[in-house]
Amino acid sequence: MRTGLTKREKTTAIYFDEYGSMIEVQTHNTDLKKRLTAFAKDHPQCCRQIDDDEQGGLTFEIEKGRLSFRLTAPYSEERKHAASEWATRNGFK
Repeated sequence: MRTGLTKREKTTAIYFDEYGSMIEVQTHNTDLKKRLTAFAKDHPQCCRQIDDDEQGGLTFEIEKGRLSFRLTAPYSEERKHAASEWATRNGFK
C-alpha cells in the first residue's frame, strides 16, 4: 500500500503511564500490525484496534502485561566462536 509517507515517517510509538491499565501502540510496521490484529481478534477482552490513520498506520489499545520488551545483550566473542563451531559441526554454513 502506497501511503505517501517516507520510511522515516513510518514510525511505531508506544504510550503508557504508571497510572493506567492500558498501553497504546501506534504503528506502521506491517508485521506488528498483523500480530496485533490477530491478537485483538483472538483476545478482544485484552486488545482492540482503536484507530486507522488512513495512511497505513493502525493504533491499538492493549492491556499492560500483554506487551513486553526484550533486551538482548551482545554475544561475547567466546559465545560467537562456540556457536560458529557448533554450526560447522552440524552442517550449517
